[in-house]
Amino acid sequence: MSSYLKVSGTKVVDGDGKEVVLRGAGLGGWMNMENFISGYPSCEFQIRTALAEVVGPTKSEFFFDKFLEYFFQEEDAKFFKSLGLNCIRLPFNYRHFEDDLNPRVLKEQGFKHLDRVIDLCAQQGIYTILDLHAAPGGQNTAWHCDAGTHIANFWLHKDFQDRAIWLWKELVKHYANNKWIAGYNPLNEPTDPTHTAVIKFYDQVHDAIRSIDTEHIIFFDGNTFASDFSHFGDMHKKWQNTAYSIHDYSVYGFPASPEDYVGSDEQRQRMRKSYEKKREWMDQHGLCVWNGEWGPVYARREYDGLATDAINERRYKVLKDQLVIYNQHRLSWSIWLYKDIGFQGMVYVSRETSYMVLLKDFLAKKHRLAVDAWGADTAQVQHIYQPLIDHLTEEIPQENQNLYPFPVWKLSDRVGRLSRSILVTEYLVKEWAEHFRGKSEAELDEIAKSFKFENCLRRDGLNKILMDNAQAQNSS
Repeated sequence: MSSYLKVSGTKVVDGDGKEVVLRGAGLGGWMNMENFISGYPSCEFQIRTALAEVVGPTKSEFFFDKFLEYFFQEEDAKFFKSLGLNCIRLPFNYRHFEDDLNPRVLKEQGFKHLDRVIDLCAQQGIYTILDLHAAPGGQNTAWHCDAGTHIANFWLHKDFQDRAIWLWKELVKHYANNKWIAGYNPLNEPTDPTHTAVIKFYDQVHDAIRSIDTEHIIFFDGNTFASDFSHFGDMHKKWQNTAYSIHDYSVYGFPASPEDYVGSDEQRQRMRKSYEKKREWMDQHGLCVWNGEWGPVYARREYDGLATDAINERRYKVLKDQLVIYNQHRLSWSIWLYKDIGFQGMVYVSRETSYMVLLKDFLAKKHRLAVDAWGADTAQVQHIYQPLIDHLTEEIPQENQNLYPFPVWKLSDRVGRLSRSILVTEYLVKEWAEHFRGKSEAELDEIAKSFKFENCLRRDGLNKILMDNAQAQNSS
């Protein structure tokens, strides 16, 4: 690789000024594990603590290290490249590099697997984007910032922000000369209720990165889960070589869709309008847009039965119609996600593997209780929570019901997040960990191997759409 990628106006270009459209996926559930991706309840820090209590710290560290090793290897990189894709977003958790009880002391071992995967991707001609998905204190209200709360404390404590800036300086010192890294995504999906603290932080982290590295692209997410740039004003004039990231999930790709998706003019117009609203500020100022996350979730036969194929055909239709919009704008994007246990991934762990057999009944229980917020199907538990929703609706004045991050979280969503996804999951953490009691290192290794490429199935419908799209766009 002879040159860094750069932002030129609305485009990403190489050293010769030739446009490069980045098309790829996020490696979610790896260096930032997530409950619906990896099959555990609640947050990563909680299950790591629980597993250490059950099998001991040494075996626990062994298991998670092997999990990280097997989750993405050379076979994964080769398969990814075979689809015509050229970029992987790498979400990571700050805890790999720093301990809360020992802040600002770099854990060098955090680079072990990140370096390995960046190099594997480079060998296949795949760019990578480094994504701080979980920052100290939690930068958003959701599970995937690994804070165990719905309060985004990152915005309430300056020290959390200062630690994130310190970490980015350490990361940039390590990676500044790596030209296969397309750039840095300093903060995933912030939810700053003031809408101004996030801009101040971006200005500070931009200057910190640029004090060491003037070459790599910086990708800034919009506020409120990468959807809102309305308060950014003229700040783009201060930021060099910067692109702006939306996350363009369509409601039609989820169980909570208001209607079956058939690709009607009205539905496609709603989809386009939502997308265009997210990128409105960038279009007004002639700025570069990157779609850092998007994509439907998929039905599973063990839960959706005979309806599975029909549901997934509709989801593929959503995917195709989103790609039509993106191709018209020659948009760079990163679909969510590459690998999981069967809900959204391009590849997914086989039901016959040690991990899935071990946790089969527990995963069914988790699904029945709808404790994972992402794509939850609440049909079997809604009668439990509806009285609380009704109670709040009746007792709280209408003008006080829309708490931030409304409208992304409506009142009913907030009840679900706090009751099912935080409270109920706390009581499930030990139950998950107990499945591993008495396991030897050899058995733990075999369980971790469940995530190897050779033990995964491919979501052929999704992958064919992505491959056909890449071929068509690369030849156009």
